[in-house]
Amino acid sequence: MKIEKIQALRGPNIWSIRRKKLIQMRLDLEEMEDFPTNKIEGFRERIEHLIPSLISHRCSEGTRGGFFHRIETGTWMGHVIEHIALEIQTLAGMDTGFGRTRETKSPGVYNVVFDYIEENAGIYAAEQAVEIALALIEDKEYDINACIRKLKEIRERVRLGPSTGSIVEEAVSRKIPWIRLGSNSLVQLGYGVNQQRFQATITGNTSSIAVDIACNKELTKRMLHDAAIPVPMGDLIVDEEDLQRVIKKIGYPIVIKPLDGNHGKGSSINVNDWVSSVTGLEHAQKYSKKVIVEKYITGYDFRVLVINNKMVAAARRVPAHVVGDGESNLEKLIEKENRDPRRGYGHENVLTEITIDKDTLELLEKLQYTLETVPQKGEIVYLKSTANLSTGGTSIDVTDMVHPENITMAERISKIIGLDVCGIDIMAENLTQPLKESGGAIIEVNAAPGFRMHLAPSEGLPRNVAAPVVDMLYPQGKPFTIPIIAVTGTNGKTTTTRLISHIVKSNGYRVGFTTSDGIYIQNTMLTKGDTTGPISAEFILKDPTVEFAVLETARGGILRSGLGFGQCDIGVLTNIKEDHLGMNDIHNLKDLTKVKRVVLDSVKKSGWSVLNAEDEYSMRIINDLPSNVAIFSLDENNEYIRKFAKEGRTTCVYEEGYVTIKKGDWKIRIGKVKDFPITMEGKAKFMIDNVLAASLACYLYGFGIEDISNSLRTFIPSAQLTPGRLNVFKFKNFKVLIDFAHNPSGYEAIEDYLKNVESTKKIGIISGVGDRRDEDIRLCGKIAGRMFDHIIIRNEKHLRGRTEEEINGLIIDGMQSSGKDVSYETIPKEIDALKHAMGMAEDGTFITALSDVISNAIDLVQDYQARELLEDDRI
Repeated sequence: MKIEKIQALRGPNIWSIRRKKLIQMRLDLEEMEDFPTNKIEGFRERIEHLIPSLISHRCSEGTRGGFFHRIETGTWMGHVIEHIALEIQTLAGMDTGFGRTRETKSPGVYNVVFDYIEENAGIYAAEQAVEIALALIEDKEYDINACIRKLKEIRERVRLGPSTGSIVEEAVSRKIPWIRLGSNSLVQLGYGVNQQRFQATITGNTSSIAVDIACNKELTKRMLHDAAIPVPMGDLIVDEEDLQRVIKKIGYPIVIKPLDGNHGKGSSINVNDWVSSVTGLEHAQKYSKKVIVEKYITGYDFRVLVINNKMVAAARRVPAHVVGDGESNLEKLIEKENRDPRRGYGHENVLTEITIDKDTLELLEKLQYTLETVPQKGEIVYLKSTANLSTGGTSIDVTDMVHPENITMAERISKIIGLDVCGIDIMAENLTQPLKESGGAIIEVNAAPGFRMHLAPSEGLPRNVAAPVVDMLYPQGKPFTIPIIAVTGTNGKTTTTRLISHIVKSNGYRVGFTTSDGIYIQNTMLTKGDTTGPISAEFILKDPTVEFAVLETARGGILRSGLGFGQCDIGVLTNIKEDHLGMNDIHNLKDLTKVKRVVLDSVKKSGWSVLNAEDEYSMRIINDLPSNVAIFSLDENNEYIRKFAKEGRTTCVYEEGYVTIKKGDWKIRIGKVKDFPITMEGKAKFMIDNVLAASLACYLYGFGIEDISNSLRTFIPSAQLTPGRLNVFKFKNFKVLIDFAHNPSGYEAIEDYLKNVESTKKIGIISGVGDRRDEDIRLCGKIAGRMFDHIIIRNEKHLRGRTEEEINGLIIDGMQSSGKDVSYETIPKEIDALKHAMGMAEDGTFITALSDVISNAIDLVQDYQARELLEDDRI
């Protein structure tokens, strides 16, 4: 077996709209195509022995053990690998369950698809699933435990922490989109101007001054003391002389901690003698030159969480510990405690495994214990000096036990320090009494407090502390996204995207849009190139200045990674025509429809799908879409237009020279086609199609008829605004048209336009595209033969697996089948072909260059125009 390709899908895709995170592995079974599982002796027994938990996979049988039954009766290895990949992720703490395995048109080659939680772990699971299958086939050993450990390590390395993850989960539950910015815990909620950012539990609104104050423990203590809030006595020191002075003043026991420390790092607690004090100072100064020494307050360790100046949770934290049974030594007791199913690796479970480290050994040494010591029955032995959950500590929820005075005090503290998310550490016997009565004190105030102790306490009621964070970032009624119009189809996508963007911009929005030419905000190009995939869409959605997004969405990006957004307000499907067929398992228009409809299936239920009523494959899906549907057509009497009119539904048509919105029998005219420059005075029918699509989409969004009409009148096509989209350059004696047409449908659109162009001679510069089917290249040649008097065949820059001779031969075959005796010649380089065509042009000649590298052709023609003007000036 051989893996041909592994790709991670991250948005709505051809396999699932709802399940955005999928691994797609293209797998060649090679000789295993002839060996289903029932023909491999002992396979059922070996897989059941290696991964017994697969018994829970019901498979198509629908019953427990259904997958094993399929193996026994015979299934192919791609299917087996799908289930293994799902199960090893689940065993590593990433619960997955969706999978599909489908054979491609290539015999023995399958697409194995399954969901993932963490992308890197999903890719590793795909690779190892194949290795596991090979080991089972060949009856070889495979260390499944090592595989699970590795998956856990990958998961912990890349996953969001529990606090960050909880906020994301809460946002997702409210349908708020999110984007991870980088590989750490920086996250964006929402899109464009309505985005909010947070990292761990620091939000974009958190005051940097407040964070600085909280990180300076001495300043924090002084501010709280000045506000009559109880804090431990103590002082700031830098050396042993200072240490001696402070101890003399406050007495033992003491706490020694770095001024700028966090998570208990560098702290020594309940220090009772000079030698331990000096050791504690040395330890603290590994983290900060300045060290705090303060009176040790007896009692329990409490954490109070305040969000948006309201107390939302409180927990008592208990350091990692074991309880003696009178028989087991400490090492055995720790092993036993770590077998608690609530404990796990890193943050995978409610509790974290207890590790034996320097802190543990030092604490045991103070007790004159070792790991071999057997504690008495019921004796509690603490193994960490701090109560952090990340070091194995536990938590007990006490939210409902906090005295009102303590609640008021905690909320005051958050305002005094200035933190919107504030963790307050309190040492006290309890929180049921006011702190001043119980003798407790505020130990620390923390920016970016952890949420895990509240989300999943060891005892008591879990608290959804992520909800008030999202409430704070997005109060009721505040928008979290921006309007999104997505445009897909075979031809006309870029022009339609530009038309919609122009209408949006003209109506006062700051618009960001993506096209096959580049990424734009307003009309400023920020990135040049084909930017019609998910990364480019995300670029726009991440920009905090964008108020409205219009996203050209091509098939390549959908197949490669899925969509770059979860939902859109309006989806436009211009048409579905032959292009790029035979690539990436897309062999016919039915396959292509499945790809293109991903955009429409991602439209909000309350949104609109806009489709071309004259396009056969578009009309096949109009009754199977989740949103409202509206259609457009060049023909007012189109059968689907008439049906929609009868039903009182919205359409847009070209009638009697007008672009018209129809609602039932009512007509609302947007304007005369001849008044819209993009249509070339109504001569370019395919441009009218684009105007219809853009007008309908903008009308459905809510723009006024007059606003749409005025915008269309001011959209002036040019090589700068619409490069490669019917760009006509006028010379004294001839004209040059440059267009990006590259498939049969595009050629037919140019042919239709040229019928309305008066000329003495029509010269065409064409090429074949190497990754198209033979019949598509021949058909382009045939259409070219019909519309031109003389043809110059040039070569594509990228032959994509074919030879020049092969491509040119197919073009010539097509030309000769056109029924017209057309002359032709071959000039390999596009620039040379253009120069030659302009050099041979006679009065009234019309040259059409169908170019794949638009910028080069435009630059050359504009240079020739400039030269002609210069010569005229000299004359």
